[in-house]
Amino acid sequence: MKPAKLISFLLMFSLFANLFVTPKATASDLGEDLAFQVELKAIAKKTYKFYQDHTDPVTGLTYDETRYTAEGKKDATHTSPTNIGMYMMSTVSAQQLGIITKDEAIKRIQVTLNTLEKLEKWNGLFYNWYNTKDGSIKKDWGQFISQVDNGWLSSGLIVVGQAYDELNPQTSKLVENMNYTTLYDPEVGQFRGGYDVAQGKLTDHHYGLFNTEPRVASYISIGKGDVPSEHWWKMYRTMPASWDWQAQTPEGHDAVYDGVTVFEGHYEYNGVKFVPSWGGSMFESLMPGIVLKEKDLGKNALGLNNKRHVELQQAFAEEKGYPAWGFSPAATPDGYSEFAATPLGTSGYKDGATVTAHASFLALDYDPAAVRENIKALKELDTYSTYGFYDSVNVETGEIAKAYLALDQGMIMVSIANYLKDGVIRDYFHQDPIGKKPEELLEKEVFSIQ
Repeated sequence: MKPAKLISFLLMFSLFANLFVTPKATASDLGEDLAFQVELKAIAKKTYKFYQDHTDPVTGLTYDETRYTAEGKKDATHTSPTNIGMYMMSTVSAQQLGIITKDEAIKRIQVTLNTLEKLEKWNGLFYNWYNTKDGSIKKDWGQFISQVDNGWLSSGLIVVGQAYDELNPQTSKLVENMNYTTLYDPEVGQFRGGYDVAQGKLTDHHYGLFNTEPRVASYISIGKGDVPSEHWWKMYRTMPASWDWQAQTPEGHDAVYDGVTVFEGHYEYNGVKFVPSWGGSMFESLMPGIVLKEKDLGKNALGLNNKRHVELQQAFAEEKGYPAWGFSPAATPDGYSEFAATPLGTSGYKDGATVTAHASFLALDYDPAAVRENIKALKELDTYSTYGFYDSVNVETGEIAKAYLALDQGMIMVSIANYLKDGVIRDYFHQDPIGKKPEELLEKEVFSIQ
C-alpha cells in the first residue's frame, strides 16, 4: 500500500475506532497519533538505510560515521564495540518494524557474529577500535579495553540471542567469555574505566557516578555473576555533599539496601528535584533505558528520574529561547563534542546551542507528544536528509553537522522500535537470565526526588 493511501486508511480507521474508546480520546487525537506512528516508521526506514549502506558486507562491521563536507562524502571505516552492539540491535529493530525480513536480519547478524568470534580480544573483552575491512585492531588509536563500550556490545549480543534462537549458542558463548571481573575494583566496589593493553595498566579513574551510561555494563556484570550485586549500591547517586567542586551541594538522606548505605542525594533545577548525570546530557541518563526496564521497574528511582531529565531538558531549552531541545554529545561540523543541558550535570558540559536528534528519540517513552513537536522543529531546521536526521544543528546559527554516527543512529532505531512495538528490545534483553536476574535492583530503590 502506498504511504498516502496507508495514512488515509489509518485515519479512517481512527475515526471508526473512536466510537469505541473513551470520550477523552478524540478522532483528532487518534489521527495525530497514527500519523505520528507512520512518520516514525518512515524515519526508521531512512535511519536503517545508513546501516545497510555503511556496514562492510564481508565482516558485518559498521562504519563509525559518514560525513558530508565540501570535498564530498567521507566514511570513517573503523568501528567500536558500541557500534557493533547498536548495529545488531538496530537490525532486530528493523525486522520488528517490517523494514527487513527475519531471514535478512539473521543473515546480516550471522556475518557479524562470525567476525566477532575471530576478533582479537583481551580476557574475552573487545578492543575499542577495529578496522571494518578486516577486523584488525586500529592500533594507531591505541589498544584500549573500555568497560562501557563492551557493555553495549554485550547488550546487543543478549538481545540477538533472545530474538533469534538459532543464534543463541554463538551470542551466549561470546557474552560468557567477556570477563568483566578484570576491570572491577573490589576494594572500591566500582569499575575502572578500562585497561590499556599496551601499557598493561588499568585507568586511574573509576566509573563512580550511577546516573551515567556505564551502568548497563554494571547491570550485565551483576547478571553474569562477574561482580557482586553490592556493586550496584557502591556507585554515587550524587557525589558526597562534602565534595564542594560539584555544580550544586546535593540534598538528601542515607538509605540502606542489601546492607549497603547509599546517600540518596539530588539536585534541583527549575523547582524540580533530580539525580544528576556527570555532564547533563540525555544519553547518559536515558540510553541505558533502551535495554533496561527502568521505566517499568524503577518507578521510584531511575524511571522517575529519566522522566525528570526529559522534562528539564525541555525547560532548559525554553529558558534559553531555543526552538528545539535535546542536548547530548554529537558530531559537529569539525568533529565531535559533548553537549548537555548544563544544570543537569555534576560537572556540566556546555550546551553550545546545539541539539541532536537522538536525544529527542530517547525521550519517546516519556513524552511522545513533545518528541513529535520536536521532530517537526528539527525538520524545519533542515536537518532531515538521506539517512534520517543529520547528527546535530546549532539552533542559533543554523549550522548543521552533516554527519551520521552509527551510535546515534542506533539510539534512534532502538527507541522507535521500543515505542512502536511495546518495548520489544527491552523485553528481549530481560528474557535472558542475565537481564532477568538483577531486576530487583531496579525495583527496590527509592530516589529522594519524590
